Amino acid sequence: MLVSSKELLLTAKQKHFAIPSANFVDEISAKAHIEVAEEMNLPLILSFAQVHSKYQSLEEAANIGKYYANKAKVPVVLHLDHGEDFDFIKRAIDLGFTSVMIDASNETLDENIRITKEVVDYAHAHAHDVCVEAEIGHVGTGVSVDALSEAKSVYTSVEEAIKLTQETNLDSLAVSIGTAHGSYKGTPVINFERLKELSEALDVPLVLHGGSSSGDENLSRCAKEGIAKINIYTDFILNAYKNLQENEAKDYFAVKTLLKDGIKDILRRYYKVFSTQNI
Repeated sequence: MLVSSKELLLTAKQKHFAIPSANFVDEISAKAHIEVAEEMNLPLILSFAQVHSKYQSLEEAANIGKYYANKAKVPVVLHLDHGEDFDFIKRAIDLGFTSVMIDASNETLDENIRITKEVVDYAHAHAHDVCVEAEIGHVGTGVSVDALSEAKSVYTSVEEAIKLTQETNLDSLAVSIGTAHGSYKGTPVINFERLKELSEALDVPLVLHGGSSSGDENLSRCAKEGIAKINIYTDFILNAYKNLQENEAKDYFAVKTLLKDGIKDILRRYYKVFSTQNI
């Protein structure tokens, strides 16, 4: 069933587990994520990033996401990940996304507040009361399969996070505590002290971007200590291709199955790492 993220993330925050935000780039990846969520009887945040509109249009993503979410036997949020501008985010809301992210983390704090508030005002006035995620600090890039950004990570300031949250009425906040988009050479060092400070200072659920290859122990601890939503993308794509390389595909349909199975194995693992619970 297609749902809002509001109650899911609040429950995850209260019960100390995280829900995976699984990015999809086509019908194969969307179906893989939904099938695992149903198999494990767990909620899912099905995410589509604006940068991936080069692979499928926003309209295609909305139709695929809504189709599979509405058919699902578990709660599924259709989320726009890393929305870069108001017009694109507005289109996503109008097309039926139930959650959107505005990423103005590279802007000044005042400009981040202004842009985020504009999105929140539109989303909350929408008939479906769409939830809004914003970002403070900045999650940079490791070895990225998409080259999303070359910017370095900037830790989230507790004071700025409080100000952004209070002045925009956002629903969840992405914070930077040591992860990066893409893959890593080695395992990142997570600032758990900063996570503790943010979790204690803020009532809204916290989000962690750059979950791929961050280390199962790190992510499990993040889920237990204040992160309610963890974004995964790169690990899905890499494992799908790895599974294809390691197994013989006799035809087109076998290729699709191998790709899907590679994605499914990763999501099963992360559901366990995040200690995700049925809601």
